[in-house]
Amino acid sequence: MIGAYGPFAAAIVGDGPAELSFRSDRFTGVDAWRAVAKDKVLDIIAQPDTGGKPEAVVVARSVVDGVEVERLRWQLPYGPPTEALFLKPVGARGPLPGVLALHDHGGLKYFGWRKIAHDGAPVHSMMQKHQQECYQGKAWANELAKRGYAVLCHDTFPFASRRVLISDVRHEIRWGGATDVSPEEPEDEVSRYNAWAGQHEHVMAKSLFCAGTTWPAIFLAEDQRALDVLCARPEVDPERVGCGGLSGGGMRTVYLGGLDERVKCAICVGLMTTWRDCLLNKSWTHTWMMYAPLLPRYLDWPELLGLRVPAPTMVLNDEQDDLFTPSEMRRADEILRQVYEKAGAVDRYVCNFHPGPHKFDLKMQGEAFDWFDKWLKHN
Repeated sequence: MIGAYGPFAAAIVGDGPAELSFRSDRFTGVDAWRAVAKDKVLDIIAQPDTGGKPEAVVVARSVVDGVEVERLRWQLPYGPPTEALFLKPVGARGPLPGVLALHDHGGLKYFGWRKIAHDGAPVHSMMQKHQQECYQGKAWANELAKRGYAVLCHDTFPFASRRVLISDVRHEIRWGGATDVSPEEPEDEVSRYNAWAGQHEHVMAKSLFCAGTTWPAIFLAEDQRALDVLCARPEVDPERVGCGGLSGGGMRTVYLGGLDERVKCAICVGLMTTWRDCLLNKSWTHTWMMYAPLLPRYLDWPELLGLRVPAPTMVLNDEQDDLFTPSEMRRADEILRQVYEKAGAVDRYVCNFHPGPHKFDLKMQGEAFDWFDKWLKHN
């Protein structure tokens, strides 16, 4: 990725366990290691204050194929209001197991929860295509709700209701003729916005660094506020809550599942590799949203998710996923397996590889839902 400087940079990361790796001889007990490692990660990502539990307001209700849907809105201390869907089986009162369904990136910042959930409104043609390509035509949040779960799916920064408006930024960076269109606009108008938002990522990342924070910190903060909303619902058992998602949702699962102990079961889909893979092979395929300076000195990428050991964790990979190098996906699996083995919890970790490109298809969804059932429905 960086020519003649690659070997030099790779030597900084090295091949062995990072400074705070649980795999090193320095640590024996999980709790003592987690306290040190978690504090370091939180210090590095520099999470801002996002206030306490937001007050969610119901703005619409509907019933979609056996699922009760509430469209919610809440206001964080910054930015536009967050929109979300809360889904549960018709007539269910609980206490139900809950899942925070984390939407993907997909280069489609104009959309958030609509990528993985339905509220009964007409589905935009771009979302029909996206769901077919990534989810085999299913809104998986709705499918999980049908299975007996309370599911919350929210727009996160800076997607959909939380997106950056072009009319709010300086004229110098209003590239490509993009405008602040509505989701009902033709595909070409929405595509222009998505193209602009992709080009804007480096501006956002650098601006957050200048503010003394990072993109992972914003994600973690906003996902934790959504988790507050989910856990406070009367239908939800807050002791039986999980999270999961594909791609950008898998990335958010790594941070949220690794750093918030309320997540009892986590499923990362299509976002498991190593820092070495990003450095030497694949950083060009990834969003700026993934990175926080200095983290690789202390923990490899899979060890961020490993912070949750011995809590149940599933990783699902696609063998022909162009975002990662196959050998490094396997290496990441071995790293996480070693973490769980050392903690005496190898039965609580599963990693499966599926044929095909970057996706969360029906077979993978079935495995994920079964994993949620195993750890959230019967415990």
